[in-house]
Amino acid sequence: MAEIAYLTASEMLAAFRAGSLSPVEATSAVLARIAEADPSVNAFCLVTADEALDAARASEERWRRGEPLGLLDGVPVSVKDVLLTRGHPTLRGSRTIAPDGPWPDDSPAVARVREHGGVIVGKTTTPELGWKGVTDNPLTGVTRNPWDTSRTPGGSSGGASAAVALGMAPLALGTDGGGSVRIPAGFTGVFAHKPTYGRVPHFPASPFGTLAHVGPIAWSVADAELLLEVISGPDSRDWSALPPSVPAAPVDVRGLRIAFSPTLGYAPVDAEVAAAVEKAAAVFTDLGARVEQADPGFADPVEAFHVLWFAGAARSVESLTPARRELLDPGLREISEQGARHSALDYLTATACRMELGRLMGAFHEDYDLLLTPTLPIPAFEAGREVPPDWPSPRWTSWTPFTYPFNMTQQPAASVPCGFTSAGLPVGLQVVGPRHADARVLAACRAFEQARPWHDRRPGAGDSSQ
Repeated sequence: MAEIAYLTASEMLAAFRAGSLSPVEATSAVLARIAEADPSVNAFCLVTADEALDAARASEERWRRGEPLGLLDGVPVSVKDVLLTRGHPTLRGSRTIAPDGPWPDDSPAVARVREHGGVIVGKTTTPELGWKGVTDNPLTGVTRNPWDTSRTPGGSSGGASAAVALGMAPLALGTDGGGSVRIPAGFTGVFAHKPTYGRVPHFPASPFGTLAHVGPIAWSVADAELLLEVISGPDSRDWSALPPSVPAAPVDVRGLRIAFSPTLGYAPVDAEVAAAVEKAAAVFTDLGARVEQADPGFADPVEAFHVLWFAGAARSVESLTPARRELLDPGLREISEQGARHSALDYLTATACRMELGRLMGAFHEDYDLLLTPTLPIPAFEAGREVPPDWPSPRWTSWTPFTYPFNMTQQPAASVPCGFTSAGLPVGLQVVGPRHADARVLAACRAFEQARPWHDRRPGAGDSSQ
């Protein structure tokens, strides 16, 4: 059973076509893996076993007839619990949301997964309302890193990344407003892609506005590309969504102009992380790209990001009574109060900073096809904390300097595993492209994956040595 659960989505689909594996067998194996591994990491807040098996039986019948429904027919998929899922509560890790039904709607990404025959096995944990870069909340508690369960998996899609790492569904839907698929991918050694804003329709609109993206998390680049193709389907509920994409021509890494920025010009980086990322950047030279060290040339935009993010937090809780606010994560309550004090002028000034950052990165990408950075400057730290012990700042943005700038600019950015620390903790390489260049980012990650495969190393819950 465990061997089946660890198959990638692409491997499962190939086995379905060959008749050597059925969707029921695959779903049963994944559900068994959830029962076995999830108590150690707390990645799922809801497991929909009966519904998943019903969907798998329907898929099996379609495969028997030679009429698969779509690109994912029979493949198990998890859904982050900030995305609406028909028939089940979307509680967003909050005690302020009533679970009463009927919950009639799917978010666009979830709807596309169903249309393509994906089997939804459950919903994964998130910090309350997705507000921070680690995963714990007042409703479901602390989610843990599968490589070392004393540590955080990151967030806010921490449950999704832990599930993929442990074989508890090969595909996961996550969201990313300041790094929330890339941060946990970096900490848990899986692949994640934040698409160009609008590439994946989103509904209802995030209170954090156009910082928020929906993106895939998977064990391989090919699996993430498959899920991205599915969830990029049109949905009229998102007025800001991009038109359906035309399949891109194959991208050859040879000859690409790639900038490697070890610090973005301002971020201190752990020595082991820096060494792993530098070695990873050198792989692209071996692949035939022209790699040179270069910083984009902007100062840390964290203050502007805070105005935008904290205002979004205030928007997300504005309807709560004072008594209901007392149920919130204290950190969320603090930033929402701060966000409520910002004026319209503050918000527009932060937006102007964002627009200038986008202009600067547009000019930078006239010279460079891609930008490489660490995904994170540090390895995973103690679970249940917003920041590491004795950290100089109380906010999660102080240790995620490489991720949130590219939510502000709406560029595609991926995190690909590139090594381990001496303690056995994963290190991620971030690959950033100009807006709309998702295919280029994914092609570069695929080439790196083939040159430096990580698939032969899986975590064992509670054992960082594996």
